[in-house]
Amino acid sequence: MNYIELSVEIEPFTEDYAEQMIAALVDLPFESFSLEDPFLKAYIPQESFSAQRVKSLLSGFEGQGKTKIKYSCNLIPERNWNALWESNYTPVIVDKRCKVRASFHKGLPRTKYTVQIDPKMAFGTGHHQTTRLMIEALLDCKVKNKKVIDVGCGTGVLAILAAKMGAALPVHALDIDPVAVDSAIENSLRNRVGHKIRCVRGDASVIQFSSYDLLLANINRNIILEDISVYSRAALGGGRVILSGFLVQDESAILKAAEQAGLEFLHSASLEGWSVMLFQKGSEVR
Repeated sequence: MNYIELSVEIEPFTEDYAEQMIAALVDLPFESFSLEDPFLKAYIPQESFSAQRVKSLLSGFEGQGKTKIKYSCNLIPERNWNALWESNYTPVIVDKRCKVRASFHKGLPRTKYTVQIDPKMAFGTGHHQTTRLMIEALLDCKVKNKKVIDVGCGTGVLAILAAKMGAALPVHALDIDPVAVDSAIENSLRNRVGHKIRCVRGDASVIQFSSYDLLLANINRNIILEDISVYSRAALGGGRVILSGFLVQDESAILKAAEQAGLEFLHSASLEGWSVMLFQKGSEVR
């Protein structure tokens, strides 16, 4: 799959301004972002890209106060996308509890869990803020013998970690992108939990008749708002639903939709403007 890289130069550059722009770009829908002062870089599959929509959106940011923006769009062929992941991929260490690393990372400190993810096109190598937030939330959960599904699994980081934490078998990993499903299968085998994870291609409709103690969804605001009622139906009584992939400013919309779907808000956390929210279905977890 080819991707388009949108590079926006912001002068003067501020993270607050860049995050406002990210919140708007998510709707187009761009999938991942990086901040490299003075640039905001955003990535979207080529078939989903609309130059006219980007121009229209960015024109709304031009002339706001003294901030000036310039932008360009570049095609990133599949082979170069993989190289981009590797060049920017740094290991992630969450306390002493978990590290996410590639095969080329050496000399890292010991942690209770290790997840090896070699860079691929699929979203979810662990270094994005939302993936880190999801890892931290998962580590704080009672996972042993619990039925778990990772919705929008990307490279399989969360499903692999859940399997290593002793989740009931099989852990389900779901993604609409065939590249992601293949990557999750490959990475589960690499982490020696391939027999513990069932990777499936599809959208949320696949899970609407299933039941889980723990549902993980690190996708984006629009998909979560569309599918949250399905997540709620799939959660067992006392089950947890952990959501990320959206900015802190989107929490109120997520909270309203979750409560309408019958989920009780527990708490949230944030990292560099990104949010994770934890909900519960009914009574206490068993």
